[in-house]
Amino acid sequence: MSGSGAVDIVWADGEHRFRLPIGLLRELQDKTDAGPAQVFERLRLGTWRVDEIRETIRLGLIGGGMAPLDALTLVVRYVDARPLLESVNVAFAILAAALIGVPDDQPGKRNPEREQQAKDGSPSPESSRPGPSSDSQQGRSMN
Repeated sequence: MSGSGAVDIVWADGEHRFRLPIGLLRELQDKTDAGPAQVFERLRLGTWRVDEIRETIRLGLIGGGMAPLDALTLVVRYVDARPLLESVNVAFAILAAALIGVPDDQPGKRNPEREQQAKDGSPSPESSRPGPSSDSQQGRSMN
């Protein structure tokens, strides 16, 4: 995935790959009459427009390799027919991957550990590491 901005997200009926390369970012811009950074900020601030959520997800699915008709079917079923707030974080994550990048997704740099994990399906070291306990200094409130 080197530098691709692709992100796998559990959404709708399973895990899907989303990606917004430059051509699809331009299409998003045309469909929403707003630049990708504007859409990103609106999603972050909660001042989004309906098509900013809908088109980000639809185009992200297409960029991730899904056929356009299949992407539209999922968007109609899981965005149009559901409460919109359920999809805001998904759209935000798709745009964040395109604009900011994905951890360990550095162009031209291989990560053998990550490649092996992808092959055998084992979790990343971070996801299998336990979080801080509530007794730790991080878990305590300082109030």
